[in-house]
Amino acid sequence: MSKVTIIGGGHVGITTAFALLLRQTAREIVLYDRNLEKILGEQLDLQHSLSFLPNTDILAAKSPEDTKDSDVIVFTSGIAQLPGQSRLELLNANKEIVKNILPEIIHYSPQGVVIMVSNPVDILTFEASNLLNLPRGRIFGTGTTLDSSRFRFYLSEMLGINSKNIHAYILGEHGDSSFPAISSIDVGGQSLLSMSNVKRDQVDECFTKTKDAAKEIIAAKGSTYYAISVVVSQLAHSVLSDSKRIFPVSVPLRGEYGQNEVSLSVPCVIGKNGAERILEISLSEEEKQQLQNSVHILKSFITT
Repeated sequence: MSKVTIIGGGHVGITTAFALLLRQTAREIVLYDRNLEKILGEQLDLQHSLSFLPNTDILAAKSPEDTKDSDVIVFTSGIAQLPGQSRLELLNANKEIVKNILPEIIHYSPQGVVIMVSNPVDILTFEASNLLNLPRGRIFGTGTTLDSSRFRFYLSEMLGINSKNIHAYILGEHGDSSFPAISSIDVGGQSLLSMSNVKRDQVDECFTKTKDAAKEIIAAKGSTYYAISVVVSQLAHSVLSDSKRIFPVSVPLRGEYGQNEVSLSVPCVIGKNGAERILEISLSEEEKQQLQNSVHILKSFITT
């Protein structure tokens, strides 16, 4: 019996619950938020769909103890990014929320895998890893998984090829210093830049659209939540099914890519124990410098 607890009852948390429900990811979904009245309403709204779906228990938690024995804990609680605001500007408020909530939740689910979603996700993932001291990989952040999906979407529009057949990663910070690993982009076994009629400036334009996407959505409708919720659903399913799929997620590095004492996104194998293995893909000299730039920026915000 699989159990997923979602911490935070805002747009991302509840849309994640809906995505998990539609995908039939878990046998039990627990909603945890300080505003109990709101999540009781969300619980009821979700329950009213169950006659059309396989049976899933949906619980509005009244205390941390209701989250006991969760297999996956999704942390979405925190202050949302506002128009014109960078993800790093959210740090201090959201770091306090992590400290106040997460240790008690883990107390009741010491074997659970934690997926960090709240921004700035890289720093919060690093701080949570140090705070909880769980086995390596049991905490990871969604990182640049959504960025990579956006990038593949824009590449697919350019190429006229289904995005599922485009293997491309955005790496580094989930933020302004992220970068595309262009040298390793694979389309049907062919290097992207070796394809006829594909020029570097076209690829760069796709990345520019990727970087601007969140700001564009936030300016238009206030926040982003559909796509990231699908990302979380995919990650949770990969943990619960032990699928060993590869995603670019945020993990603390311990020598990989020549880096330590920082968390950022690199390709990882996701299975029942979380981020089980970090893959060190080949990077060009330019990409190595871009990764170093992300490391430098993130370390300047990490509490020492």
